[in-house]
Amino acid sequence: MRDLERAFQAAGAAGWGSVAFARLRPAMRLEDQQKAQALCPGARTVLIAAFPYCAGDRPGNLSLYARGEDYHRVLLRQLTPVSTVLSRLYPGESVWVGADSSPLPEREAARLAGLGILGRHGLIIVPPYGSWVFLGTVLTSAALPLEKAAPAPLCEDCGRCLSACPAGALGAEGLCEGRCLSHLTQKKGELSPDEEALIAAHPYAWGCDLCQQVCPHNAGCALSPLREFREGLMDTLRLEDVEGLTNRTFREKYGERAFAWRGPGVLRRNLSLQQGA
Repeated sequence: MRDLERAFQAAGAAGWGSVAFARLRPAMRLEDQQKAQALCPGARTVLIAAFPYCAGDRPGNLSLYARGEDYHRVLLRQLTPVSTVLSRLYPGESVWVGADSSPLPEREAARLAGLGILGRHGLIIVPPYGSWVFLGTVLTSAALPLEKAAPAPLCEDCGRCLSACPAGALGAEGLCEGRCLSHLTQKKGELSPDEEALIAAHPYAWGCDLCQQVCPHNAGCALSPLREFREGLMDTLRLEDVEGLTNRTFREKYGERAFAWRGPGVLRRNLSLQQGA
């Protein structure tokens, strides 16, 4: 499928693969299967692509993924031409593009497609970019003549990511999302005293990169070829940057960033806790 290969290369993907939608069903809740079929009637094939976002070792209190343009916007924009190629090659077939906010289990799709190693931190590792990659999908009803890839292996289980997590969110059973600091920094509503203490001591006001920073696969990783993730970066957010902003003025100021979707409240809370620590 040279046309698809060229389309993914032009999109800036570090790699791509495919997996039959039916192979993903065991990893999906029934409601997610139904939602996927509603978005793409007759869904048969999932194309999964990795887009690097590392811009180098830069100090700051925002997770690296949230410093450039909102990756949802970027990936949907980059993958639209791929969907156009599919529609041209398979007229009449359904095509749907997704990025993160999707019913598809993207990491499982990437693993089954042989795209990258599944780390103990739950992230896909794609050399030479490490785990600093976003995953985007193209779901189609077309039965593409693509070879079935061998699933990618698991990581070497060195244990560094488990040791680096200050909240103990990583263990033998995988990720406990409720304790993950990336989750806690985005959590709305009242926090427990333990959760407040974790955020107060956390070096990030939004997200968490600690498990990725110690991963040996990320040492000396290649930088992203996509300018949206290399230029115009916002490394640090201060309390005065969000103080007094309404939801509307906050989105007017930061709406193109991945941290904007939650509004200013959680960021004010996190920054206040850290300032008072």
